[in-house]
Amino acid sequence: MIKNIALASMMLLTIGQAKDYGTVNGEKITETDISVTIGQSGMKYETLDDAMKKRVLDMVVDRKLITQAAEKSDIEKSKDYLSQLEEVKRELLLNIWMKNEMKALEDGLSEDKVKKHYEDNKAKFSDPKKLEARHILVKEESEGTALIKELDAAKDKKAKFIELAKSKSTGPSGKDGGDLGWFELDRMVPEFSAAADKLKVGEYTKTPVKTQFGFHLIMLDGKKEATAKPFEVVKDQITNELAGEAFAQSMKAKTDALRKSAKIELK
Repeated sequence: MIKNIALASMMLLTIGQAKDYGTVNGEKITETDISVTIGQSGMKYETLDDAMKKRVLDMVVDRKLITQAAEKSDIEKSKDYLSQLEEVKRELLLNIWMKNEMKALEDGLSEDKVKKHYEDNKAKFSDPKKLEARHILVKEESEGTALIKELDAAKDKKAKFIELAKSKSTGPSGKDGGDLGWFELDRMVPEFSAAADKLKVGEYTKTPVKTQFGFHLIMLDGKKEATAKPFEVVKDQITNELAGEAFAQSMKAKTDALRKSAKIELK
C-alpha cells in the first residue's frame, strides 16, 4: 500500500509536466506514464532503440486501456479506493507542507550566515591533500636497508627505484615500478602516509618503513596540498545542510509540543 501511495503522490506532483508521446482513446501518453512503466530500471527512454521504445509504449498503452476500463467500473465508490485515496491525500499534504517548511528555512538563511559556516569549516569543504608515490615492499628490514644502499649509489634514482620495484617488490604494484598513483592520506595505513608526507618530491625514505604488510621503501613523485573549494561552488550545499539541521530541530520541537496535548494510545 505504501508503494501505491508514493507512486500516486509522484503522479499527482508531476502531472502536467509530461511530454506528449501519443494518445489512447484521446488520453495523452505522458512522460510520467513512460517513467512509471520503466520503473527502477535506470533506463532513459530517449536512449532506447526503436524496438525497445515500441515495447515500452505498448506496455503504456496496455496499462492505459486497463486503467480506462477500471475507471468505467464502480471502483471509485469502493471502500478500498476511498480509504487509499485519503491516505494519498494525507501523504501528499505532508510532503508539500514539509517541502514548504524546508523552503522557508532555506530562504531565511542570510548569505552572511552561510558564508560564516563556510569560513568556520573550510577543511570540510576542501579537496584533501593528495600524494603521488611509488614503493618497494619487502618482508625483512635488512632487505630494505640493502636496497636503500643501492639507491644511494645510483645516478638516476627514479630509474633505479623502478628497476628494484619490478625485481624485488612483493607488492602488487611491483610490476608497475611500484607506482601507486595519486591517493589521499587516509587511503593508506597511517605509518605509510606519515612517512610519504614528510618527503619532498623526488626524495625517497632513507630507512625502511614498517607496516602490517612488511617494510616499505617509498619515493614521492608528486604532492597536491589541500585546497578549499570556492564559496560559490558549495554555497547551495551549505544552505541545504544548515536548513536541514534547522528543519530537524524545528520538527523535533513541534512534535514534542504536539505530544503534550495529544491523546496517544500505543499497544
